[in-house]
Amino acid sequence: MPPPTEEFAVDDLEEFESRLDKFLNRFHADDLRRILLPDPDGKLHFPLVIDFAELLEFDPEFAHQLYDYPKDVLELFDAAAQRVLDKFDAAARRADKRKAGDEPMEKKFVHVRVNTSGSPLECPETSPSIGKVRVKHRGTLLTLKGTVIRSGGVKMIEGERKYQCRKCKCRFTVHPELEAGNRITLPASCKSKSAQGCGGANFQLIEDSITCHDYQEIKIQENIQLLGVGSIPRSMPIVLMDDLVDIVKAGDDVVVTGRLSAKWSPDIKDVRSNLDPMLIANFVRRTNELKADLDIPVEIINEFEEFWAASRATPLKGRNSILKGICPQIFGLFTVKLAVALTLIGGVQHVDASGTKVRGEPHMLLVGDPGTGKSQFLKFAAKLSNRSVITTGLGSTSAGLTVTAVKDGGEWMLEAGALVLADGGLCCIDEFDSMREHDRTTIHEAMEQQTISIAKAGLVTTLNTRTTVFGATNPKGQYDPNESLSVNTTLSGPLLSRFDIVLVLLDIKNEKWDKIVSYHILAENTEEKKGKTGDPEVMWTLSMLRRYIHYVKQHFKPVLTKEAERVISSYYQRQRQSGTRNAARTTVRMLESLIRLAQAHARLMFRNEVTKLDAIAAILCIESSMTTSAIVDTAGNVLHSNFTENPDQESSNYCQLTTTKAPVPSVKRNLNSLPEQTLDTVCVDV
Repeated sequence: MPPPTEEFAVDDLEEFESRLDKFLNRFHADDLRRILLPDPDGKLHFPLVIDFAELLEFDPEFAHQLYDYPKDVLELFDAAAQRVLDKFDAAARRADKRKAGDEPMEKKFVHVRVNTSGSPLECPETSPSIGKVRVKHRGTLLTLKGTVIRSGGVKMIEGERKYQCRKCKCRFTVHPELEAGNRITLPASCKSKSAQGCGGANFQLIEDSITCHDYQEIKIQENIQLLGVGSIPRSMPIVLMDDLVDIVKAGDDVVVTGRLSAKWSPDIKDVRSNLDPMLIANFVRRTNELKADLDIPVEIINEFEEFWAASRATPLKGRNSILKGICPQIFGLFTVKLAVALTLIGGVQHVDASGTKVRGEPHMLLVGDPGTGKSQFLKFAAKLSNRSVITTGLGSTSAGLTVTAVKDGGEWMLEAGALVLADGGLCCIDEFDSMREHDRTTIHEAMEQQTISIAKAGLVTTLNTRTTVFGATNPKGQYDPNESLSVNTTLSGPLLSRFDIVLVLLDIKNEKWDKIVSYHILAENTEEKKGKTGDPEVMWTLSMLRRYIHYVKQHFKPVLTKEAERVISSYYQRQRQSGTRNAARTTVRMLESLIRLAQAHARLMFRNEVTKLDAIAAILCIESSMTTSAIVDTAGNVLHSNFTENPDQESSNYCQLTTTKAPVPSVKRNLNSLPEQTLDTVCVDV
């Protein structure tokens, strides 16, 4: 719909205002009465959120006028809301329903906010991506989606002032032009409505007539996941006023509805001044918790419950069918797929009585030779997370990962980096070894304390980075199993101790394995694969895995049982006493990692209790992270770990070995069967 060329005009203003009053009385009387209640914060501005779909059903003509002329219609809407509010207040006073001590203060500013969710305004024409905003959208009601990358400070801006004609004493109101740098332009002659008109051009400012508003500028950027091929994400400045200020922060996903306008770029010598587009916001909605593709219907939840009800006799086989849906193009690598699942699901954040927080998000690092599928796992994990940022070590600096101080219009602002943008999600860093040592040390605080402390350009603040870090790196030269991880990866001990799982993928020559892998890759391009529609793994598609991970994270808060506590405690003590232990890895952080991974495995198994089985799964994930393991045979290789046919039966056999105290053979590095003779090795003192 092209922008209207004529100005807004109505034939009967009184009739138009009565329609507004009727709509507010019919649909929002309770909301307005709620505004009249005493407010403990003493706010001056109160939002009244209306649904555009509701308005369209009530009066289609009025809804179209709101879309075509949002500036004029919203001013009338605000005035109507104030009239209805005053009417309710007067009626309440007459009825004497309030005690003398509960007299409300006068509500001066009520702002009508238009929510376009579920209305025709969500179509691509009226809700384009930021890069597709054009001149035809100017002046209309527009809805934009994006991520907040910059959040400016809250300022005070002049909203209106009143003048008086020196000749005829006529008073009138002047509004500054926001598009022209909030400059005030006085009329050429007096606005007197008398028959002759005084024609005066000399005006005097009335004292105490200036009205000010809170004002904030933010910048949003297109969502990277929704960009087309070869597209660069575009950004758009957003103006927030009154009750909208300070409700979003850098890194939030938002949907902004407002009026598209433009402002002149700053005057710079020898540079042509242009009109820069900006959106004057009317309504802002955060979508961090409201991902459209993660809305889980009841039917999907029933499918999850039915799946686990059918897998009650063989829970490990059910778990393996879920894991096979992770990166299905890569054959085997069971250990890595289990580790990816546990990392994405995560544990439960613990807050003690003093307010100290212990993070619930695990971190994972893949160390491997070229061609072992590290980047494939990174990309797939980013698709599984509802919020993710992918970057590479070579193109990342400390400022780009954390936060940057940017000077905009003479004022310093903070612009969010990768870790802040991924708050509440996943940050994937490929080629981790390519980062400079100085840049790597800046993420220490972000990984453990989950905050970033900033002191730049006079800005001192702390930002949240509750994110999972998933890194991938190549070993330095040929991997030497006899050396520690710090030597092989050139990563410092403090950084390695922050990773819960560090898996080493070595490309060792194995004729049998190479034959199986080559057959799997070739079968991907043949017709053989298409016939297997009866497999239970067909259920676990990418969208189903996203919903499953989101559901178990929201609905399960696992608690450790006494058995699981004994297993984890005994294993930790054994590792501390081991002569071959890696000092950088066997710290108290390992104990916290074991708890997180055990809770994640319980969530993966669709339950609220951490059992002995979950504790063993966490231990074997940690053991697979070690170059020299006290339990897992060093001859094993994570790259060659594969899915077994009957993991539950093998686990049962190992359990019998445990109870009979039979001699235990060396355990290969394969976590399918969760060999419970490990329990005999770990818990010999319990």
